[in-house]
Amino acid sequence: MESEYLKRCLGICLAKGLAEVVEHRPIDPIEYLAYWIYKYRRNLDEEYQRKQERAALEQEREEALKELEMLEKMKEEELMIHQKLAEEQQAQLEREEAQLEVERLEKEKAEELSLQHRAEEETGDKSRTLAELTDKYGAPNLTRVEEIDENGQSDAALNLMTELEEENPTDMKVDS
Repeated sequence: MESEYLKRCLGICLAKGLAEVVEHRPIDPIEYLAYWIYKYRRNLDEEYQRKQERAALEQEREEALKELEMLEKMKEEELMIHQKLAEEQQAQLEREEAQLEVERLEKEKAEELSLQHRAEEETGDKSRTLAELTDKYGAPNLTRVEEIDENGQSDAALNLMTELEEENPTDMKVDS
């Protein structure tokens, strides 16, 4: 039982230390063995710390790689978002341009209809009387204005004379 404890706790250390004592043959082998065991223990502690540091560095390296991958993915996603946003803005601009074009065409049609309506009103206004056009109280209700030519005869009188001549062409010849 004691031998197993010694093998487990001091076996390797004591065997290597005794081998060093035999190899170097110091003047005070007990003191040499004691210092060698202290140094052995310090070396084991330093190696353990280095292993811990290496493990921590490896873990940090892996985390940094994961973070780098995540950053790359985020940049790709950001780029995709910007592309989609640009496409949406382009589509919005196209929709707005189409809407403006439709509004422009509607405005042009409305102007054409307005011009046609005005033209129809103007032609319709010619058949209306002056009183209907002006809507003023006391305006004469004339359907048309008679003009008098140089001889002092109106258009209506000339029209009557031509109608009479057409009806009785022989009577006119006698008078002349």
